[in-house]
Amino acid sequence: MERVILHCDLNNFFASVSLLYNQTLLLEPVAVGGSVENRHGIILAKNEIAKKFGVKTAEPIWKAKQKCPDLYILPPIYDKYEEFSKKAREIYLRYTDMVEPFGMDECWLDVTGSTLLFGTGEEIAEKIKRDIKNELGITASVGVSFNKVFAKLGSDMKKPDGLTVISKENFKEKIYHLPVESLLYVGKSTKEALNSKGIFSIGDLTLCDENLLKKFLGKNGVDLKRYALGLDNSPVHTPAETDFPKSISRSRTLSADLDNMNDVWGELILYAEEIAKKLRSLNLYAFGVTLTVRDTDLNFKDYSAKIIGGTQTGLTLAREALKLFVEKAPLPCRSIGLRAANLKEGISAVQTDIFEDCKTDLKELRLEEEITNICAKFGENKLTRGVLLKRIKEYSSGKSLPGYVTRK
Repeated sequence: MERVILHCDLNNFFASVSLLYNQTLLLEPVAVGGSVENRHGIILAKNEIAKKFGVKTAEPIWKAKQKCPDLYILPPIYDKYEEFSKKAREIYLRYTDMVEPFGMDECWLDVTGSTLLFGTGEEIAEKIKRDIKNELGITASVGVSFNKVFAKLGSDMKKPDGLTVISKENFKEKIYHLPVESLLYVGKSTKEALNSKGIFSIGDLTLCDENLLKKFLGKNGVDLKRYALGLDNSPVHTPAETDFPKSISRSRTLSADLDNMNDVWGELILYAEEIAKKLRSLNLYAFGVTLTVRDTDLNFKDYSAKIIGGTQTGLTLAREALKLFVEKAPLPCRSIGLRAANLKEGISAVQTDIFEDCKTDLKELRLEEEITNICAKFGENKLTRGVLLKRIKEYSSGKSLPGYVTRK
């Protein structure tokens, strides 16, 4: 039986939910963003009216205001976004128990087994769109197809409030003329690599020699060609309580550029300790770390490294990330993010390297666990690192890293 996969995308999600609480602005250009007074605030989301002025997500507010002087900036209301995301998933679960989240505002649904009850994939999509509009007051675009990649592509083709069916019979006609970056997993750098080889459309990708794709994109290049040919067989994976995340990341929007190593270290240790606390709560070990750097032109770059033996300590994560920054990243930069990757479950995942001294990491682990216990008993941040109160001197000076001090 041919699979029936839906991809549901809540349109302009942050802006749409925020406008429900600001009804007088429904006919105005609106964006959700950081501080208006601070020129470094960025656009997190925008409505369709603002989009027509060329306002883009992640661009500075001052730049968006140049395009649209009458742009209204609303502060984010994350608790409401989480509430509406949960309500949307409850609607999806009426039609199938096979729901895979793809961020807060997107989900894949496998409705193959639901067609006898609720009709065709297109009919189920119409019902879901109706329920979301009537019950939540926002709209969704839905793609219907026989695999996840094409369903995602379909939901992107008609926005807002659209519905697109991509079938085995019509997918070549529907998508082969589209630019190659329309395909899932083709980001900016991959697009540039493909364009440099004369591959500009999805149709071009299907005609490219696999050996050539593998040569300059590795296995991912071969996978992209398979996706373009409609050969994506990946299942809709329903998260279970026993599942653990593939990675844990932290970042935030800053009020100013990072222009010295003191500030960089302060951000890294802040993120790393939050990540490490999560790792310990899930009994996971990180065997890799990824540093994400956004430069002053708002371009993103990732740098990764392995962690021999694995770790659950924030200090180890932060140190490894700082090494990456010192070696590869520029100053000043707009912001940084940190991700613990290659996660494995349980102490059995850890392998001691006979050439490495593991005593230091174990000592730091016990210390961080005790700090967590103290904060749980007496209140969050009752005990914290000195660097989080005052930036340390240049890391490159070789001085020892700070210990813990009491926050009054």
